[in-house]
Amino acid sequence: MSEATSLVRLMTWLSPAFPVGAFTYSHGLEWAIEDGTVRTAGDLEAWIGGVLVHGAGRSDGLLFAAAYRAAGEPETLVEVAELGHALQPSRERRLEAGAQGKAFVGAIADTWGAPSLVALAARLKPVPVVYAVAVGVASADHGLDLAAAVEAYLTAFAANLVSAAVRAVPLGQTQGQQVIRNLAPAIAALAATVCAGSLADIGGCALRADIASMLHETQYTRLFRS
Repeated sequence: MSEATSLVRLMTWLSPAFPVGAFTYSHGLEWAIEDGTVRTAGDLEAWIGGVLVHGAGRSDGLLFAAAYRAAGEPETLVEVAELGHALQPSRERRLEAGAQGKAFVGAIADTWGAPSLVALAARLKPVPVVYAVAVGVASADHGLDLAAAVEAYLTAFAANLVSAAVRAVPLGQTQGQQVIRNLAPAIAALAATVCAGSLADIGGCALRADIASMLHETQYTRLFRS
């Protein structure tokens, strides 16, 4: 597969237009905004940077890479998928990862196809394949470059949180794009780290983000599902 073709697939799958409902989730950010923790572009950059390097960004990247490598080994792949589901620290985060994964599986099955992913989803049912694992397996099924796919996935994750903040802080569109630009080096470095890592490296310490996702469950006024 050519580099251009691979890029088009990544851009399509991780586009806001791809029907996974990413725009409905804030990963606990909405609570941090109401709490006053995130009020400015600088606050947002620090929050997302922490989630990427010390929280779900890193863990999802490691799960993505492990799922990619296990795409041809059904038993190992099931273990990776089950771990990804078990690692979610709150009800809403499990919904965020699982619902997006389920939607991604359905959309891919009906359009681009991904035999390993479809088989995995059928085997795990009714437990959903979490989003990071789903995209990782689909990337392997289509022969996409792992490093490029992980970096694209993490960039889309950060961009979705920025989009949530633009609506809820609120921030201007330009400020939001500046945050994404500033996070790009950290995302590239994280992608390289997780591609060289293994499931033994999974762990995080973005505790405030995890607590935010728990507190969001009872937040009085909410725009987002997480």
